[in-house]
Amino acid sequence: MRIAVTGSIATDHLMTFPGRFADQLVGDQLHTVSLSFLVDNLDVRRGGVGANICFGMGQLGTAPILVGAVGPDFEEYRAWLDRHGVDTASVRVSEVLHTARFVCTTDADHNQIGSFYTGAMSEARQIELKSVADRVGGLDLVLIGADDPEAMLRHTEECRARSIPFAADFSQQIARMDGDEIRLLLDGATYLFSNEYEKGLIESKTGWTDAEILARVGHRVTTLGSRGVRIERAGAELIEVGCAEETAKLDPTGVGDAFRAGFLSGLAWGVSLERAAQVGCMVATLVIETVGTQEYTLRRNNFMDRFTKAYGDEAANEVRSHLG
Repeated sequence: MRIAVTGSIATDHLMTFPGRFADQLVGDQLHTVSLSFLVDNLDVRRGGVGANICFGMGQLGTAPILVGAVGPDFEEYRAWLDRHGVDTASVRVSEVLHTARFVCTTDADHNQIGSFYTGAMSEARQIELKSVADRVGGLDLVLIGADDPEAMLRHTEECRARSIPFAADFSQQIARMDGDEIRLLLDGATYLFSNEYEKGLIESKTGWTDAEILARVGHRVTTLGSRGVRIERAGAELIEVGCAEETAKLDPTGVGDAFRAGFLSGLAWGVSLERAAQVGCMVATLVIETVGTQEYTLRRNNFMDRFTKAYGDEAANEVRSHLG
């Protein structure tokens, strides 16, 4: 199964604030917020939702195809992704703009405040998926992740026009999109990904109920934080999967991307939706235990031991044969 992942490719600048954001907010002054947080440390990491998802899929051996736009400063990052099993041949390199950058501060309660510089990502709208499909011999699924908004719309329209199944995954971009854009991006999606808060925001902005959205997508996949994930399909039994136990909670950045990496890999392997969600939750657990979105190492024996403990022998036996 050939899966292309479109989405941002960026450098993450991750900082830690030892206090709580909530303690610094004055209820009747939120319309004039002006705050500066003295942080304890700074970690510069590789990131971007498209690259994060592909890195996880590469670790699982499913050879994802990364589609996005970067600056001429991408060569070292490209070598890293290539070495970890990601096909980067369809990444566009801008001649004038730097690779995008995410700057994020996390407080003691794991709440986050972040900003995103677009940079070369704005050129992603110039990428034609047909050229990607022609290069690799066709595409079975395209995940349309947070990216340049025009690129997201173009990729969605092209998937519909060429009858390529697609997954809608707005994540960070949902805040700037209006109802019309969200309706265009999700209508006809094989999978719709969101977290629980984004789920409510999608319904609020589109004016569609949960049932109306389920009638327009094949599967609605909602991550629930520490409670795992819920998968809904119109007329089908609800699927709920819990999280594997973590050894520590060091950094939540990229946990959603890691889930998607595991879930999509499960789809590529041809396992059930429940098994795919379990793989996604296990990869997400590895990410929350590390600082940075691509700093974890997936060791087969350790992964399977923890997967077995979390989901049982039957689930482990189905997954083990696919994990290289």
